[in-house]
Amino acid sequence: MLATIFTKSVRDRWRGVAIAVVVIGGMLVFGMEVYSGIDLSVYTDLPEALRSLVGIDEGTDAAGLAYGAMYATYGALTIGSLALSIGAGSVAGEERDGTIGLLLANPVGRRRFVMEKLGALVATIAAASLALWLAGILAPVAVGADVAGRHVGALVVHMFAISVFFGMLAAAIGGWTGRRPLASGTTAFVMVASFVAVGVLPLIEGWGDLARAFPWHYYAGSDPIATGVDWGDLGVLGGGSAVLAVLTVVGVERRDLGGGEVRVRLTERLRSNALAGRVLDRLEGSARVSHIWVKTLSDHQTLVIVVGYIVVFFGIVLGPMYLSIDDALRDFMEQVPEAVLAMVGYADMGTPEGWYQTENFSLTIPIALVVVTAVMGANAMAGEEADRTMGLLVANPVSRRRIVLEKAAAMVAATVLLGLFVFVGTMIGSLVAGLDMNAVNVAATSALAVLLALVFGGLALAIGGATGRRGAAVAVTSGAALALYIVNAFFPLNESIAWIASWTPFHYYLSADPLNNGMPWGHAAILAGLFAGLVAAAVAFFTRRDLRQTD
Repeated sequence: MLATIFTKSVRDRWRGVAIAVVVIGGMLVFGMEVYSGIDLSVYTDLPEALRSLVGIDEGTDAAGLAYGAMYATYGALTIGSLALSIGAGSVAGEERDGTIGLLLANPVGRRRFVMEKLGALVATIAAASLALWLAGILAPVAVGADVAGRHVGALVVHMFAISVFFGMLAAAIGGWTGRRPLASGTTAFVMVASFVAVGVLPLIEGWGDLARAFPWHYYAGSDPIATGVDWGDLGVLGGGSAVLAVLTVVGVERRDLGGGEVRVRLTERLRSNALAGRVLDRLEGSARVSHIWVKTLSDHQTLVIVVGYIVVFFGIVLGPMYLSIDDALRDFMEQVPEAVLAMVGYADMGTPEGWYQTENFSLTIPIALVVVTAVMGANAMAGEEADRTMGLLVANPVSRRRIVLEKAAAMVAATVLLGLFVFVGTMIGSLVAGLDMNAVNVAATSALAVLLALVFGGLALAIGGATGRRGAAVAVTSGAALALYIVNAFFPLNESIAWIASWTPFHYYLSADPLNNGMPWGHAAILAGLFAGLVAAAVAFFTRRDLRQTD
């Protein structure tokens, strides 16, 4: 019976992990090919501070650049995100889906149930790491790159350790609270904050040692691709993971577990207030399901709130942080060739706008917003089918087309709210630090981030509508977002394939430099058109398909 829980957990997750591994491995090959066609002196001649910020070691070559970008950065963030998703779903996900009672009805105690779940997490990430190690060995052979002195095995071992740590952190939060969105959102915040802090703090005089307080330091601080395995850092991550595993067991054993029961929603709590109740009555109208979009927003309130905190936090702290390092940035940005700016989002970090674009808008904001839209899009129809609530929904006097459109409307409302948080956080950071950033341009960039996230949310919506499978929608959307981001960032470095980047949604996000130039209305129209087309596709797929009642 115990093996059934283990194998079920692995079975539920292997597709998403497999897609991520294929995408990351494939982009490693592309990266080596791209870098082999350019003059690497634009990287090796960079000042040490900038090389440290973007993860380039001294004397790097095409293979080192590819490993640093595709594995050490994007690969680690992707596998870490998968691990935290698995960890958050290990206990809290089963509670939300109402399946934990069925699992515990087997002759297995809570402790062994948790250990089976955590064992599946470790095994899944270990399999992904092994596959990435094999891809890291085969990629240079495929393109004829020299990898002498590169310890790809050490890098992958460190990647495995940091990913398991984040997975265990999400499992512990979920084990103590039973709330999957809180576990995912909090862990994602810790991961992204660690990534940014370890890249930025060493650039600020006297702040370098603070990086040791962040988990990412024990993944990347010793530069394992160049120096090999650091057993001390692995010991810290391994010990932390073990402690978090114990905390997960304690958390699950000490509380009453949920069984998919209906929680008190935000709308129901608001209804206790007379004024708010009247407003909600007007919004909902008379039809029983006319408030699908309101309920959908309420279902994802925790995720939206947590991500909102993240984007506001980063927007505020990056302003004062810029003041601590702006003189150094101006000095060495004068030495940076045009081509190398692809590594930092094509932005001049010697200016406030370039600093915010590099550290916030180029990666952090898209990740945060796409997480929300991908989850909402995947849960819109496929989630209802997986939770066996779609039958109740369509039994009401409402068309399938309206269900899709209201779900999409909820996604738009949530993402616009997050875009407002992005704008507010950035403007507060600018005001506190006296950076005098243009509010209209910040609003334009925030709006483009919203449109970009909606494109990928629309993709998840369409896949969920076509397949009825939540996992497939999340996995394909995440893989597509990662692949398209990498294509947009690195293909322009090689003239023969640079044109491909213009076919990615990311090209229409920041390529016009909206923080300096304002809204490129043509680009905004393209992103909005892509989202509308994907929603239309979701309607067509969903209205023509037999509905599933199991995941």
